[in-house]
Amino acid sequence: MTAPPPPELDRRRFLQLSGLTAATVSLGVAAPASAVTEPRRPIPAGVFALGVASGEPMPDGFVLWTRLAPDPGALDGHGGMGKEDVPVTYQVATDRRFTRVVRAGVAIASPELGHSVHPEVRGLQPGREYFYRFRAGAQVSPIGRAKTFPAPGQQGTTFSFATASCQAWYHGYFSAYKHLAARTDLDAVFFLGDYIYEYGIVAGGNLWKQGVTVGPEHAVEIETLEQYRLRYGLFKSDPDLQAAHAAAPWLLTWDDHEVQNNYGNNTSYYGIPPELFPYRRAVAYRAFYENLPISLNSLPEGPDLQLYRRLDVGTLARINMLDGRQYRDPVPTSEADRLSESRTILGAAQEQWLYDGLKGSPATWNILANGVVFTAVTDDRTEQWDGYPANRKRLLAAMGETSNTVVLTGDVHRAIASELKADFADPASKTIGVELICSSIASDGDGAETDGYAKDWMAHPYMKFYNARRGYVYARITETEMISEFVKVPYVQADANAVATVAARFRTPAGAPRLEAL
Repeated sequence: MTAPPPPELDRRRFLQLSGLTAATVSLGVAAPASAVTEPRRPIPAGVFALGVASGEPMPDGFVLWTRLAPDPGALDGHGGMGKEDVPVTYQVATDRRFTRVVRAGVAIASPELGHSVHPEVRGLQPGREYFYRFRAGAQVSPIGRAKTFPAPGQQGTTFSFATASCQAWYHGYFSAYKHLAARTDLDAVFFLGDYIYEYGIVAGGNLWKQGVTVGPEHAVEIETLEQYRLRYGLFKSDPDLQAAHAAAPWLLTWDDHEVQNNYGNNTSYYGIPPELFPYRRAVAYRAFYENLPISLNSLPEGPDLQLYRRLDVGTLARINMLDGRQYRDPVPTSEADRLSESRTILGAAQEQWLYDGLKGSPATWNILANGVVFTAVTDDRTEQWDGYPANRKRLLAAMGETSNTVVLTGDVHRAIASELKADFADPASKTIGVELICSSIASDGDGAETDGYAKDWMAHPYMKFYNARRGYVYARITETEMISEFVKVPYVQADANAVATVAARFRTPAGAPRLEAL
């Protein structure tokens, strides 16, 4: 007998089924001082094993994050914590020694949210550096550094950032993050997708990272909330990833592996029926919220999570964080389908939101943080923007009406610099922006200086750089120019001691966005 289909999905129903209430969620952001009480059971040692993080920088504050997990590998997904609430206090100070604490508060780490907390700190001064820490019982967390954005309308600022993506823990060490975390001038880090991978991890198969082992619980593709929590715990146990989170506030978007390879909207690439796939999205999105420094505005409601958003860095930059997975049309079934004018990778609502923000932008630079490659490469790359040429054409038209567009991308495990043409079919058309594609942090292992894919990319005159090592991108923008650096490491599989070097450096002038090699 065939089982009946699940009932129609409803956001409130998902929250109820998951045990979440509005009170639980809100207390994880802010709780009254009276909530600081001694738990009935002693708090296990080492509760800050996953480190600390900040995100969503604003002119007056940011989101803080930690998750209590003395045993991130606990099979029940609760990180070695019990089933009771734990009050967590936090402090924000203007100095690393905390001699001048300017904000303090309480959040409740509840088992329903994996004992994570997301305090949203407000009332701070714009454009300045702060330090933060947490306390649970007698245990004090590592110290993190955050920085607020400049005040609205403020001119004459600079903005320094790094981009990273694709951190397959089982393919190698995160040594690129060690170099990134040592930078002292970072205002923000953009993470551009594939924070975790859902694949089973198998010794002798895809476990290329030397000197580590994993238990059999990691040998299967993850599907449940407990498994997603376990996988985040494994990846976030890396000390260099923790250091990078503690070095600067992060702005995150996702790609596919936070849920399942190549998924789009409610379509599974691997045959999960469309009436069941929203349940997979729901648990994956919840784990995404629990484990990352994102705001209450991005709390998932079942299989939906509002991830696209906009932030301004004074008048210097407008940041558009995009979601290229949740609303995209399916992979095309034919060339006529691929070329359809109605196809969208962003969805109609997000498209209009983006065009409105570009058209009305007061900023010198307009940044689009995006999960998959925007530049035209080959028509068979249908997972990228090449599979959505009509949507790309519409966005290129919007870019042509604004100033100095910079697209930030990850996904392809290669470091690539490209100039954006008003019409990619006509290389002589106007250059209207640039795309900076960071390589992976560890995915695909050591890599190489070049590889067999290079000829497809470098066949186009608008492509200016290609490298297949691991690494990240660093950039610094002012009112007159952007300087970007592609940082690489020579290996990642053997150990975490690789020394980073700059593989390429470019200048992009404001008013004439192009890539000038330095």
